[in-house]
Amino acid sequence: MSGAAETTRSPVYTGMPRTRRPRAGAMRAAEARFAWLSLLPATVFFALFVGFPVVYSFMLSFRDWNLTSATAEWVGMANYEALLDDETFVRSLLQTTIFTISITVCILVFSLVAAMLLDLKLKFIKLYRTILYLPAVTSLVAIGIVWVWLFDPQYGLINQLLRGIGIEGPLWLADPQMALPALVITAAWRNVGYFATIFLAGLQGIDISYYEAARIDGATAADCFWRITLPMLRPTILFVTVMSVILSFQVFALVYVMTGGGPAGSTSVIVFYLYQQAFTYFRMGYASAVGYVLFFIIFVLTLAQFKLFGKQADA
Repeated sequence: MSGAAETTRSPVYTGMPRTRRPRAGAMRAAEARFAWLSLLPATVFFALFVGFPVVYSFMLSFRDWNLTSATAEWVGMANYEALLDDETFVRSLLQTTIFTISITVCILVFSLVAAMLLDLKLKFIKLYRTILYLPAVTSLVAIGIVWVWLFDPQYGLINQLLRGIGIEGPLWLADPQMALPALVITAAWRNVGYFATIFLAGLQGIDISYYEAARIDGATAADCFWRITLPMLRPTILFVTVMSVILSFQVFALVYVMTGGGPAGSTSVIVFYLYQQAFTYFRMGYASAVGYVLFFIIFVLTLAQFKLFGKQADA
């Protein structure tokens, strides 16, 4: 009995050190520290190369600074007021608007048609999709150089094809009336594949049972398109429209490479005008004001599109 009592009183030794489980609060704190440390490089990069330039350019838009003076003189709203009387700025804004409307219409029409063709079950369809998407991942500078050659009035492929059918082609990039349409053609060719991929995803998200029920009721292919496809694609159409407007208002590389704003300023869009004011005339304060006017225009247009078409897209 005494031996049993001693055994009961003696502690059990397992040979392993005892460990305490961390508390839930300590675990959450450690996870939070790890998360912040993981986000730190991206946060620092964003703050230095995005946040700081945005804030600094906003402050600079109220000053007169030309990169050669040591100080920036405070001028208040003078830069914004000067924009209203600047005919070149107004012309650039008008040309940007024309370019945006033209390219948006082209993208909506041709991207949807291309997506419907790519949705067919054809042989080598994956190859066709890849070929159509390639311009979207090609350098804008390379695209601009190639299309400058294509639009060459004398040796360009486009005018040579037109001569082959008895038509004398225009001067394209050398003609003030044709330079902007030539940029629209180039930009549309570059972006149709990207937006066609988005439309294709929208088409493949439509339940096929809608089409089967419509055919049973005697609907034609046109009826299915207008009464099923387009209504079901409203959210996709809204997204494509918003993105096309935003990207078109910020067009720069194609203009810089293909026309340099010419001829006679006929392709000077608002971002190219901003570039000229900042890095040709060194009017940094004035250029910052142009940038924030552009931001305000895009912001208002985006809100208007969501206001006008958002409810229809949700329906």
